[in-house]
Amino acid sequence: MLEGVLFFPVTPFTATGDVDLDALRRHIAAGVDAGPGGVFVACGTGEFHALDVEEFTAVVRTAVEATGGRVPVYAGAGGALGLARRFARAAAEAGADGLLLMPPYLVQAPAAGLVAYTREVAGETDLPVIVYNRANARFDERSAAEVAQLPTVTGLKDGTGDLDLVARIIPAVRDALDGTGKQFQFFNGMPTAEASQLAYRALGVELYSSAAFAFAPDVSLAFHRAVEEDDQKRIDALQRAFFHPLVRLRQRVPGYAVSLVKAGVTLEGLDAGPVRPPLAPLAPQEVEELAAIIAEGRAVVAS
Repeated sequence: MLEGVLFFPVTPFTATGDVDLDALRRHIAAGVDAGPGGVFVACGTGEFHALDVEEFTAVVRTAVEATGGRVPVYAGAGGALGLARRFARAAAEAGADGLLLMPPYLVQAPAAGLVAYTREVAGETDLPVIVYNRANARFDERSAAEVAQLPTVTGLKDGTGDLDLVARIIPAVRDALDGTGKQFQFFNGMPTAEASQLAYRALGVELYSSAAFAFAPDVSLAFHRAVEEDDQKRIDALQRAFFHPLVRLRQRVPGYAVSLVKAGVTLEGLDAGPVRPPLAPLAPQEVEELAAIIAEGRAVVAS
């Protein structure tokens, strides 16, 4: 079972657009040294949507090597069903410890279709699978309970922000698994999850993905400690100085949830390269704004 702050690394690219495996290796090794509870590679922040299967395989293999067994490595899988199966098999062959099942391509799927999609992809390997409740892959109470009963499905990551729905899904899943002895985890997968984590925590959801960990692990971990210690003063200070400004910047342009993380990694001294189209990079003045936000967050940590 996962615990602590979950690290979602970027996928660095060279100036010519190729995957930079050496930069990725250094990025992940440094992140793991900082102390996350798990690495989720080639997922949303890692531009899963922009990787072909060969690139994906190399990225996952590099992440597994850089992590060295210190924490679990989960890899993204999703998109069109045939490709999703290939990504799942590639992740298993590259040594991943689990899968984060991303939404299927484009179509707005009915709940029964999502269950069938999850069953087919999860059946490709023996790896544990976390389903991602987001975008065009929105589970309801019944379908969430149904996928939770699949043998290898071990968690649900919520990126909808629909707390009313999450509050109903959690007991539905627990009731479905009651008496089975199966462990199942929920976690907050909203972009800049720290901004909403107190609300999710009130529902019993303690795990969350931290995009900020990729470029400011000290700030990310300080927030996590403050939440664990119920230090409301420190939580409020970090929200005002760092996470809320980060959300305002992120919401300025679609896709900035990835672009600003990659820019932050580069600001911290590791050239992560450009984002791939259709994402767009931050404007120069926005990179300066991001640098100021990081500085403000670190000032709070230092205090």
